[in-house]
Amino acid sequence: MPRFAANLSMMYTEHSFLDRFAAAARDGFKAVEFLFPYDHPAAALAGLLKDNGLIQVLFNAPPGDFQAGERGCTALPGREAEFHEGFLRALEYARVLNCPRIHTMAGIVPQGADRGRMRETYVSNLAWAASRAQADGIDVLIEPIAERNMPGYFLNRQEEAHAVTAEIGEPNVKIQMDLFHCQVEQGDLAMNIRKYLSDSKPSRVGHFQIAGVPERHEPDSGEVNYDYLFDLVDSLGYQGWIGCEYAPRAGTSEGLGWLRKRLPAN
Repeated sequence: MPRFAANLSMMYTEHSFLDRFAAAARDGFKAVEFLFPYDHPAAALAGLLKDNGLIQVLFNAPPGDFQAGERGCTALPGREAEFHEGFLRALEYARVLNCPRIHTMAGIVPQGADRGRMRETYVSNLAWAASRAQADGIDVLIEPIAERNMPGYFLNRQEEAHAVTAEIGEPNVKIQMDLFHCQVEQGDLAMNIRKYLSDSKPSRVGHFQIAGVPERHEPDSGEVNYDYLFDLVDSLGYQGWIGCEYAPRAGTSEGLGWLRKRLPAN
């Protein structure tokens, strides 16, 4: 049975951030993810996880100046030292939160940039991060993000991400397969899931995320038949988590009918 993690950056925004852990637990979630933990001490977040019986399954490494529109620097030449410093900070949080995955955002392609040099920087930085994370059993994730939703982002398609992980060749560099972005950018979700869960052994897919397409609301809205895809993922033996990275149409709890029918009976 698929396991779902609440994304506390996008869900439960009717509560303050620190109150979202308890709200997710009350609704039956056993795991959470979020974008960035760095506004709060790691020990405080670890306490909230413990108090609410939750596990942390994912968060992002520092993205640069997020408020100014930056979306990571992993692929940006000249900012290697900043990436290294940020990733080491993320590792410190991951150890305290007992979180097994860190997503490193590639970055926005600067005007006139040499994409070949950016790819070299991307591969080099990811290999460095993988070597630092390996001793702690932590996976380094990369995520293809649709051009429509994040114009200029360096990594857009599933095959591009898998080519990068294959070149690096480290077992703890994996793909964050966001089915919302995959549908917007290239479609053919079921065949892509089959391809990347079945054809590559071991699978490079380390995490899934979901949202309704095109509005990015609950997965029971929009054009994608997620019930079919959940059963498909389950049938292919996926043992990881599925992050619910969507913006609820109204109250978060009120929109969880899709989840309640999949929670184990008490």
